[in-house]
Amino acid sequence: MSQRAGAIQSFQVVEMLARAKALEAQGRDIIHMQAGEPDFTTAPAIIEAGIAALTRGETQYSDANGLWSLRQAIVDYYRSDYGVEIDPKRVMITPGASGALLLISALLVDRDQGVLMTDPGYPCNSNFIRLVEGESQLVPVGPEHGFQLTDDLVNQYWRRSQDGHPPTVAALVASPANPTGAALSREALGALFKAVDQQGGQLVVDEIYHGLDFRSVGTQRAITSILELTDQAFVINSFSKYFGMTGWRLGWLVAPEWALQGLEKLAQNLFISMSTMAQYAALQCFTPATRALLDARRDEFQRRCDVLLPALEAMGFIIPHYPEGGLYIYADISGFNGRFGTDSQAFCHRLLEEHGIALTPGADFGDYRSENMVRFAFTTSLERITFAIEKMQRIFMV
Repeated sequence: MSQRAGAIQSFQVVEMLARAKALEAQGRDIIHMQAGEPDFTTAPAIIEAGIAALTRGETQYSDANGLWSLRQAIVDYYRSDYGVEIDPKRVMITPGASGALLLISALLVDRDQGVLMTDPGYPCNSNFIRLVEGESQLVPVGPEHGFQLTDDLVNQYWRRSQDGHPPTVAALVASPANPTGAALSREALGALFKAVDQQGGQLVVDEIYHGLDFRSVGTQRAITSILELTDQAFVINSFSKYFGMTGWRLGWLVAPEWALQGLEKLAQNLFISMSTMAQYAALQCFTPATRALLDARRDEFQRRCDVLLPALEAMGFIIPHYPEGGLYIYADISGFNGRFGTDSQAFCHRLLEEHGIALTPGADFGDYRSENMVRFAFTTSLERITFAIEKMQRIFMV
């Protein structure tokens, strides 16, 4: 096995899910609050469109950049929801947001070059950079930073070639973020782009939790897209979260015009094309009826968060940042003073094995203060969340 493969870290939430399912196979009742997968099935109209595409025989390769009709639908989405005009040529369909991350990493990063990203953050980001022989420059962020990169942190941690080390070439942020739900304000996002641009680097913004932003009403978005501020940043998005198409493996990226030829060349070689039937299905994501259903589901996620968060605080969990979007609550367990395990991994292991509640330990998201942090995903029904609250109250409120 290559050293590169050996250096890739396991995705612990997947391991936690596997253990939870093994316990279920033994007859245990497990409350799943570990995975970032919406529990709703894909919207019926999307499924029907996928079936119709198969029936019509839409089973050939698509263009490496994706169906033009889907790229145009995404352009229309940005116009209606964000008031932004984008050339459809700048949109590429990818096999999930992961495919977009791989393309951008391969495009921007050479051996040993650095990419700034937050600690805590989505765990696979570092592995994508490692895969292309780059270096993840993890920047510790806490409540004092809003759990996000700032322009000051960019200037502090940016590595220049004259320092005797390979340079930093990009910064990667997510808004809203996993695991914290923290979003960048319009002002903060603008300042961040300016700082990265002044360093001569590229800004990549993961926007896969857009649509699951809790202050939005209908198509009026409360969270800013970097595309509202510049056409020189890279945007990653996905049909998995708000659009509820996790298993269809479909995402997209929006890139600056200068990057398109390189990205298309990479996509041709790495993927050939995306799932054609999934792309035809995704066209139904943008119809008024489907959007109304998806917005209703977003509101249900917010109701779950509004029930779970105060209940956790009442039990003694510390919530250092109230989520502005996404599917998670990042909670501090230090108030329990180690009486339910010595660290977050032991805490999550014991909660699963003894009480049938599956969470994700903070170690999955980085090193900074991770021993004190756990992530709750409110991706199960309100009934099951209430059941979990009742079980935890008996454990922690004694």
